[in-house]
Amino acid sequence: MSDLQSTSYDAFDAKILDIIQASNRATSEQIAEQVGLSAAAVQRRMKRMREQNIISADVALVNPKAVGRAVTLIVQVTLERERLDLLDTFKKEMKRHPYVQQCYYVTGSADFILVVTAKDMADYEAFTRDVFFENLNIRHFETNVVMDPVKVGLSVPLVI
Repeated sequence: MSDLQSTSYDAFDAKILDIIQASNRATSEQIAEQVGLSAAAVQRRMKRMREQNIISADVALVNPKAVGRAVTLIVQVTLERERLDLLDTFKKEMKRHPYVQQCYYVTGSADFILVVTAKDMADYEAFTRDVFFENLNIRHFETNVVMDPVKVGLSVPLVI
């Protein structure tokens, strides 16, 4: 289904989504118990929500420090020119680059905000040389080093 197609969810769906946002390892039986539906009904609802792209991915969250990626950086990127082909090229490059965890095309003084992970500052410097300094369409980038990741998550608050 298309991202543009209308989607809807009800209070049962919202409860299911709250549970799986906290842990997608919850079984249909466990979810059913908590929301007051049968396991089969929970499975049907989850299948529909995946088809409607309400649930866009089932993933495991990896602790970056546990796998040697101790540095998180927030990077503001300003492009030289905002032609559509150049914007699309930059977006594709960011989607492909494994160091880029998140990439947002934004309004304001910068064109993009990136969340980047690196082993250390030398690793990040190599990233900047490869991604920013080699790209003639990058006018400016500004980096903020995360000292303490106070809250990290992608849970969406649900209101019915």
